This record gives sequence, C-alpha cells and structure tokens, in this order.
Amino acid sequence: MKKLILLLLLIHSSIYAIQFEDAVFPEIVTSSRALAMGNAFIAKVDDASAAFYNPAGLGTYRGKHFHLSNFQFETNKGWMETLFGGDVTGNAGDIFDALSLEGARKLLNQNKGTVSHSRFQMMPNFSTRYFSMGYVYAVQQRAFIGDQAGDQFEYAQRTDHGPYAAFNFSLFGGIVKIGATATYLFRKEAIGTADPAVALDLPDTAYNQGKMLFFTTGFRLTLPYTFLPTLAITSHNTGGTSFEQTGGPAAPADIKQTFDLGLSLTPQIGRTMRVHMELNYKDALGEHSNVDTIRKLGLGLEFDLRRIFYFRLGYGDGFGSGGIGIRTRKMEFDLSTYAVDTTDSDFRGQVDRRYVLGISSGF
Repeated sequence: MKKLILLLLLIHSSIYAIQFEDAVFPEIVTSSRALAMGNAFIAKVDDASAAFYNPAGLGTYRGKHFHLSNFQFETNKGWMETLFGGDVTGNAGDIFDALSLEGARKLLNQNKGTVSHSRFQMMPNFSTRYFSMGYVYAVQQRAFIGDQAGDQFEYAQRTDHGPYAAFNFSLFGGIVKIGATATYLFRKEAIGTADPAVALDLPDTAYNQGKMLFFTTGFRLTLPYTFLPTLAITSHNTGGTSFEQTGGPAAPADIKQTFDLGLSLTPQIGRTMRVHMELNYKDALGEHSNVDTIRKLGLGLEFDLRRIFYFRLGYGDGFGSGGIGIRTRKMEFDLSTYAVDTTDSDFRGQVDRRYVLGISSGF
C-alpha cells in the first residue's frame, strides 16, 4: 500500500514541469540590481531591497528616501516571442492578456513549445539607515503548452503581498551588523494543468491561499582592511513558520527555512571607481536537495562610477547575467538580464533567458 501511495505521489509531482525557482531565488521580491549580478548580493546590498536579501545591509544605507513608485517588471524571451511574434511593435494590445492565465493559454496555442514567464512587483517604502518599512506586492506567472499531440496547458501563478518592517543594529563601529525583517505575508498560488483547447477561468476558490508572519534575518562582518573583505549570512523564513489557510482547497506549500552564505571584496580603483566582487552560496544546508549544488552558486561583479553609474556582470543558476544602472538621490533605474535552468535538478539543462526593468523614484 505504501509503495502504491508513493508511486501516485511521484506520478502527481511529475505532471507539473512548470515550477518556481525557490532554491536559487528565495527572496519574496527580487532586485533587478541583484539579478544582473547572478543574484549574489547579500554581502553588498545597501538599498531598500536589503529587507529581503540581508537586513544587515540597512547599516550601509545612505540618506533617507520615500519611494512610492518602486516597481519592477520582468519577462522572458518566450513571453516576448509569444506576445509579439518577433515584432516588438505589433500586437501591443495583447500585453494585458499575456499577464493572465487565460490570455497566456490563448497566445501559447499559437506558439506551442514556448515557456512564457512574467513577474510584476511593487515595493513602496520609506527607508533610512537602520530602518525600512513599506508594502510588497509581487505576482509571477509562467505557462507552457507542448508541441506534441495531447500536451496539456501547464501553469503556475503566485501572488504575494503584505506590509513589512526591517531593522538593523551595527556594533563595533559598523564592523558587525545584524538585521531582521518581519513581513505579514499573504500568498495566493495555483499550479496545475488544463485542456489547452478550453477557456481557463480559475475561481478564487481554486487557489491555495494563506497568511504567515515571515521573518528574514541577516548578519554581516566587514573587516576594516584593504578591499573590505566581508562575510554575510542570510536566513529566509527564520523559525520555519507555516502558512495559515485563509481560503481555497489548502494552504500554500511551506516556505523552507534556508540559509545563504556570501563572501565579497570591494577594492577602490582611483578616486571615483569601486569594484565589488561577490560569491554567494544559496541554500547552504541543502533544504532543496533535488537542485544541483553548482546551480546554487552565484558570482557577481559591479563597477561603481561616482556612485551614479553602474555596470554589472554575474553568473547564477549555471548561466551568465548582466546589466546597467543609474542611481541618484531621487531616482534609481536598472536594466538587467539573467537566465535560469527550467529543469528540476540538472546543471545547465534548459536555459530560460529573462529581462528585467526596475524603476524607483521619490524623495
């Protein structure tokens, strides 16, 4: 009987090829700056995204900022091919359709064999050194219809939102920094398959829904020597809290408690340029044991000119990344690209190239 149950579970789990990359990208909201650096960011982060990458990073936050228009849009090559069919000027009216499951189903029926991915997030916040508070909203969706007879419409959609507050404490003149973030997180999630020829209108009751108090904690040790060698540790879902069901057939799947490790050097080149080099190891204790260890390694490189212009390169999940950025007191702009491996456990299995636009403005 136990063998039969196990077999059924294996069959059920193998149905859904579409999934989320929580082992490599454990953050509730991502940073377009970090994604350009292979998501290797926990030893460097010094902006509002520190609340979710490493709250200890708030100890190096500069100034005070109130940003209402902090948003990020991300898509992949497959989404653009599905939407525009190779013509960026055409079919613009389908953009909003492509952001819904039903719209994605209709478009993918014309582009079978393509994985469509999109993510939109907003994080209005007030941040200063040692403290940040705001609200997060993030919705990500991916879908796929195979090009073989009988292939189903596979989909995954997740919406996260909730208020958060983050704090940082610096000790020994800033050599040691400790931080924590509390997020009252609401999650709504659906992962499944459907007939690609039939309109899909998932009712609210079909989504797994839940809420939880999600804690992110971080540590950073910066030695006061040349190149500022830094050790960083981040814990996601500190305490291992589970979702409390608020609707739908069940609560969302538990978020694993994971630890990320980071090492970095930041040499100064001349008077106006700094170079940041960072290595991160995601899920250091192996909670996501099905994901290849090499895929959890991230390498990041950032060239900083006058703290205004940035050029970034990285390596994460087995593939390269890069981007550019501009930062002023009132505005931050980032344009990045990165890639993920869409296979479950392979290393450099199936590449999914993605593009990210991040804009934050305020005062």
